[in-house]
Amino acid sequence: MTGNALPTRTGDQRVTRLRVIRSEWTKLRSLLSTIWCLAATVALLVGVGVAYASLRVARPPADPSAFDATAVSLAGVQLAQFAIGVLGVLFITGEYATGTIRVSLAAVPDRAVLLWGKAVTFGVAIAGLAVPAVVVTFYAGQAILSAEHLDTGIGAPGVLRAVLGSALFLIAVGLLGLGLGALLRNSAGGISALFGLLFAPQLVLGLLPESMSDAAYRYLPTPAGAAITAVHSDPVTLGPWTGFGLFCLYTAIVLGLAAWRLRHRDV
Repeated sequence: MTGNALPTRTGDQRVTRLRVIRSEWTKLRSLLSTIWCLAATVALLVGVGVAYASLRVARPPADPSAFDATAVSLAGVQLAQFAIGVLGVLFITGEYATGTIRVSLAAVPDRAVLLWGKAVTFGVAIAGLAVPAVVVTFYAGQAILSAEHLDTGIGAPGVLRAVLGSALFLIAVGLLGLGLGALLRNSAGGISALFGLLFAPQLVLGLLPESMSDAAYRYLPTPAGAAITAVHSDPVTLGPWTGFGLFCLYTAIVLGLAAWRLRHRDV
């Protein structure tokens, strides 16, 4: 009895970080949720920014010197963060829902490397979309505001940092969603946790005495992270880079917990 010989595989078949990234990129661009969430992100960024700029032109401020033209253009960032965060959750929970996570873990035995590959792939992909999107949104808003001479330039103090900082904030929120999805392994649970982490602390502080809430507000995830998107620092929030650094710390903690669970708990 003779059997058919299997073809001999040639070349280096080791699992490397670059190959993991390539694999994760294939997964990300093949997901239908990627198309919808990224489309929603762009629509919210540009649509809300343009709509709000048009509204402010129709209703000019009484004191133009206190008008923040950059904040008007980037008003959609606060809504777009949820589309990016949801995509981060779905990027990994989709594999748990379909059971394909077992295939991924079989192909990449080092589970930390798998999560690292997902984070790098997702972060780079979001950066490729967010940076041009916020720049286009800024210039579109300023073009509308120029009708009432309310516009500002990208070279004005703090403006470039706020524009690019908006993209950084979106990337960090997306990675936070990815970490929550990997930690909870459930789409509904991950999305609920994302919304809860970004919104619930502010609601809880609203029930506390004003002296306590004002002291703690600046350290909450959303106010801390969003500080980098503002041209002028708010007295009740941390500085732009300090606040963003704190938000990145929150994200790193969630990703660290997700990596620990991925390595120590079965699928």
